[in-house]
Amino acid sequence: MTMPAGQYAIIAGSGFQSFADDARRHEVDTAFGPPTGTVRELEFEDHVLYFLPRHGDALLIPPHAINYRANMQALADLEVTAVIALNTVGVIAPQMHPGQLAVPGQILDYTWGRAHSIYGDGERLDHIDFTEPFTPSLRKALLDAADRAELTVHDGSVYAVTQGPRLETAAEVDRLERDGADLVGMTAMPEASLARELGLQYACVSLVVNYAAGRGERSIHADIEESTMTARMQAMKLLRAFFRTAEE
Repeated sequence: MTMPAGQYAIIAGSGFQSFADDARRHEVDTAFGPPTGTVRELEFEDHVLYFLPRHGDALLIPPHAINYRANMQALADLEVTAVIALNTVGVIAPQMHPGQLAVPGQILDYTWGRAHSIYGDGERLDHIDFTEPFTPSLRKALLDAADRAELTVHDGSVYAVTQGPRLETAAEVDRLERDGADLVGMTAMPEASLARELGLQYACVSLVVNYAAGRGERSIHADIEESTMTARMQAMKLLRAFFRTAEE
């Protein structure tokens, strides 16, 4: 399956700044204020893409303080139709390990205090269908690209979204596991639900960079730099395969 047609944007955290170093910069403002980072326009594998650094240009904005509404509205205002979100996560499920990738299929949301709708009080009430929080056709296209690139990518995992910026306790991770979570991160919500409200296709490529608290035999931060680099290289390989084969 080739990529769904449309204008694409990539939202990423740390480690992908050089992806758009020489890109054209867009100063965008929205009803929610400016996005948390400067939107870049670049050419990648013969496609014009937008890139948005989720944590700001200096990578100093913590997950709970990100202006998710401004980020997603800015992309919609630029006529983006599909968003690929790159997120770093910890792994709970025993079949996954740091350095690998996952394309999650479901979300468990444990965040609080974040603005979860583009609509203000009394403006509109939109009960979006969120049965499948990630766009199935976009997920499938990413998984197919991983196959073409001969990458091992875990399909269908459950992403638990916690508040941050601290990491979880071992007891909290035990609860997440009982709830059915495979991965734990901090940024997929409310990105995914805001994308749905705005009519944007949305899917995550999750970079597994550490074992969640109480999992694995070493500390959470052991070898995290190496795992992050390995997962980042695989994510870039997946993206190249995704866009390179778009016209086939």
